[in-house]
Amino acid sequence: MSLIERSFRERIVLVGVVSWPRGLDEVEASLDELSLLVDTAGADEAARVIQARDAPDPATYLGRGKAEELHRLCEEVDADTVVFDEELTPAQQRNLEQILGRTAIDRTAVILDIFAQNARTEEGRAQVELALLRYRLPRLRGRGLSLSQQAGGIGTRGPGETQLEVDRRRIMRRIAKLEGELRALEATRHTQRRSRRRGSLRSVSLVGYTNAGKSTLLNALTDADVLVENRLFATVDPRTRRLELPGGEVVLCSDTVGFVRKLPHQLVEAFHSTLEVVADADLLVHVVDGSARDPKGAVDAVHRVLAEIGAEDVPELYCFNKADLDPDAAKRLSAATPGSVTCSGRTGEGTDRLLAAIAEHLRIHDRTLELQIPYERGDVLAALHRAGEVLDQRDTGSGLAVRVRLDEAARQRFAAFGEPDRADSNGDEALSHPDDHEDPA
Repeated sequence: MSLIERSFRERIVLVGVVSWPRGLDEVEASLDELSLLVDTAGADEAARVIQARDAPDPATYLGRGKAEELHRLCEEVDADTVVFDEELTPAQQRNLEQILGRTAIDRTAVILDIFAQNARTEEGRAQVELALLRYRLPRLRGRGLSLSQQAGGIGTRGPGETQLEVDRRRIMRRIAKLEGELRALEATRHTQRRSRRRGSLRSVSLVGYTNAGKSTLLNALTDADVLVENRLFATVDPRTRRLELPGGEVVLCSDTVGFVRKLPHQLVEAFHSTLEVVADADLLVHVVDGSARDPKGAVDAVHRVLAEIGAEDVPELYCFNKADLDPDAAKRLSAATPGSVTCSGRTGEGTDRLLAAIAEHLRIHDRTLELQIPYERGDVLAALHRAGEVLDQRDTGSGLAVRVRLDEAARQRFAAFGEPDRADSNGDEALSHPDDHEDPA
């Protein structure tokens, strides 16, 4: 069952606290985003409350007096649930529900709920369930002795095992089972990545804030036909497709889950194996909504998550998307970010510039060299076209002299053809795995 019931549109009161170093503008922006999250989860904002404090109250987050005032507001607007912008401790959540007389949840619960709605694959559902169980475990509450095992037999004392202990043990068993399943899926994913590396296919990952248009851009670049919706976290399960660059090179392009401010650590931990595709990428295309109110805040939030998953050192290309919605804003952002591009995944405008920029960034670490290919080795010439960019070829009488731009892995793979006298003897060994990769599409 989801954390927010969806049999009808619930009425929600949003609550935030202004405390150093967070200012009022930052809290307002965070609550605006929380309102969008609540709407995505299937509820409506009825009111919002902001309190200025030196620090959140350890018992009731707001303080007892403000909590009582919040209770009266909930009665006035007929609110079903109160959602807090910061993560609540189990004690705070319990105390608030006693005061408010209704459900009190936090931003983390709302995000987990949205992920639970949108996960489609076996791995995605397992990752979301694992994150939910880790979140719920410390928040289990006892139900009195009515559901506890009663004493029985000779010499037993006390009420036996409480229902709380039974529930906790069941959740721990389920967590262990899910962790085992995800380890097996992670091993499979690792094998696939190793196969792709052996095939010399480089990878590009689309990263960015949620609803920045990454899936739309993937569709525009690769005809992937993945789900596209104008709402937060429409994409939970990653998608990988083959992408052909202007020079003829083929790379793997992956669409990843969108990031958000204060992304729950339970999700980052549960989705770690999925997010490894980002850390292992040769290039990150950082997709930014060019029409967003606070693009810098979105960029900073993405960078925080990238640092958490160990991908902060991967080369990055900024792409200011949705240029069709606000062309002037997108151009200003691109002008202030050297090397970036603007485009529209919806209309396709600028995608050719994006492909050229991706190719250029990947070529920075490539090197141009000349290879001698015998006439009878047409398979080698075809493999060169797949592995790199063939710049020129000419007839030498005994074969073809091919000038090609290759990355380090491909240079080692075709090293035998760098010296004409070794081409015939070692050519077969050098191309023992010319197509040893899977097409994820």
